[in-house]
Amino acid sequence: MPFYRLIDEIVFPPVDHAKPEGLLAIGGDLSPERLLAAYSEGIFPWYSEGEPVLWWSPDPRFVLFPEELRISRSMKQFLKKGSVRTTFDRAFPEVIAACGSRPRPGQAGTWITREMQDAYIKLHNLGFAHSVESWVGESLVGGLYGVSLGGVFFGESMFSAIPNASKAALIDLVCFLRERGFDLIDCQVETGHLGSLGARPIPRQAFIRILAQSLRHETLTGAWDKA
Repeated sequence: MPFYRLIDEIVFPPVDHAKPEGLLAIGGDLSPERLLAAYSEGIFPWYSEGEPVLWWSPDPRFVLFPEELRISRSMKQFLKKGSVRTTFDRAFPEVIAACGSRPRPGQAGTWITREMQDAYIKLHNLGFAHSVESWVGESLVGGLYGVSLGGVFFGESMFSAIPNASKAALIDLVCFLRERGFDLIDCQVETGHLGSLGARPIPRQAFIRILAQSLRHETLTGAWDKA
């Protein structure tokens, strides 16, 4: 497969030109226009500090269909206790910073660099990126963030300072999206954490087809705490 280097013009190669591990292109910037163009084509950035921006479109794609959400008995009991409350779009910068600072098994650093945080905060201010927060009292104990376009929510990262806090945020997000007719949540790559909640791999071609249909829906922009 050829190796694509992006130019100033906001254009991406076809996703089926990605390398087997999913790498599609290198370079470009993290402007809101380029990020939104990438997500609309099933592409996302993922790179480490000191590297140029790397753009990915893996095959298969790990997704969660809202109607396939699975909540374990123990998680239902946790939610029933009401010890954690969730909010939407109340602390986006804090959530993305926490996602970037949490240690990850097998990772020496973080891909959520300061540059990435600034880029997604811009998307949040434009109404395209959203966060779900989990709280105990006034303490932020978990959450997630991602990008919304049409009927798809592109999940980027999540964190938990206490057990089940990020799961509580994700469950409330799925219920929110299901009520509003969203088609799927893009989880990008497979994890056991998300798999336990019902996420599963689908072929990239199927993902791109669903995405194209979902983009016909109006994007729910603005602060989701008022939606």
